Amino acid sequence: MSVSIRIEPSTASVGANVRGLNLSQPLNGDTVKTLRQAMTDHLVLFFRDQPLLSVDEHVRFAKYFGEVDLPLFRTKSSERPEVLVLDQVAPKGEGADSWHADNTYMQTPPMGSILQARTLPNIGGDTCFSSMIAAYNALSPVMQGFLDGLTATHSLEQMVERTKHVAGASLRDSLSAWPPVSHPVVRVHPETGAKMLNVNANWTQSIDGLAREESAALLRFLLDHVKSPEFQVRLHWNQGDVAFWDNRAVQHYAVADYTSRRVMQRVTITGDKPFGPAKMDS
Repeated sequence: MSVSIRIEPSTASVGANVRGLNLSQPLNGDTVKTLRQAMTDHLVLFFRDQPLLSVDEHVRFAKYFGEVDLPLFRTKSSERPEVLVLDQVAPKGEGADSWHADNTYMQTPPMGSILQARTLPNIGGDTCFSSMIAAYNALSPVMQGFLDGLTATHSLEQMVERTKHVAGASLRDSLSAWPPVSHPVVRVHPETGAKMLNVNANWTQSIDGLAREESAALLRFLLDHVKSPEFQVRLHWNQGDVAFWDNRAVQHYAVADYTSRRVMQRVTITGDKPFGPAKMDS
């Protein structure tokens, strides 16, 4: 590892600050290898004191870790298809202000996202991240055994209902293009083999094979469980800060407690189809 790079863990469960890198510059192979290991160890990395990245610089950094995933839904502020620009004021109830992983209604949800703060409100607008590996490990062995092998249905439908009041929302038009999918309730990390919870408030509709009341009760328990502060780190943004998280292994929550403009630029990395413990052990 280059002596100029410092990896500083944020909590015992998740998150680390990365010091000594300028992401607007190309990275060498050893640096990329160091960052890959840091992501494996900490699941979300925070790059402080960064210059505002151009789209080309942002995309170049993402490509060190995988193929850039073109966002399905673009905003008016997004000038190029590789990036999503979130230009908002107090966006309560639009989905980001709940614990979630991105786009698990897809057969192959994103591997990760790289988000930079460009304009920040005077106060508020933090983002929280929660380790789904830590959340799984905190369950009793009996509950872990029950969940291993279960699947759950993920769908756009409930987000369509939640955002129907939002001006310009067009998720309903995408329902036919993105039918519900089933994913394992416990996902296995494809690189480390770690088990992690794989249900979230935005997209998980029900637990497959359970009666409606049983599914609702179990899902409610799991969605409450992932909120525990023992699994979390909270990022207070400064302009230029970059967060890079493993969307397979963490959920995030954008705190909608601000009333002035917040502009964030995001590039997403293509993922793979989730698989559970049964497939891994077969």
